[in-house]
Amino acid sequence: MRKLFIILGIIASVLALVLSVLPLSNLAYFPAIAALLFGLMSFYISNKNSQSVKTVQLVFLLTIIALSISIYKSIFQTVEVGNTEELQVREQQSEEEAIEELEDLDLEELDLE
Repeated sequence: MRKLFIILGIIASVLALVLSVLPLSNLAYFPAIAALLFGLMSFYISNKNSQSVKTVQLVFLLTIIALSISIYKSIFQTVEVGNTEELQVREQQSEEEAIEELEDLDLEELDLE
C-alpha cells in the first residue's frame, strides 16, 4: 500500500510540475493537491512501520516546487488580450476565399464513379 501511494504521489507531483511550467499553470493545483494527499498517506504508513521516508520527501519537494511556480505565475503574470479585429478580418477573408474556390469548382464535370 505504501509503494502504491508513493508511486501515485510521484506521478501526481511530476504532472503538477509539468503543468506549472505550461501557460495554463492553474491546472497544476489539482495534481499538486493529489500529490500532497498521497504523500501524507505514504508518510503516515512509513512512520507507522518505521520505514524510510526519503521518497516521500521527494514527493513533497516536487509538489512544493510545482506549487511555488504556479503561485508565482498566477501573481506576477498578466493576461493580455490581443487585437481581435485582425483575427476577424483574417477569418472573413479566408471564408470569402473558400467560397470563391467552391464557386470555381465545376462539379458537373467531376465523375464520382
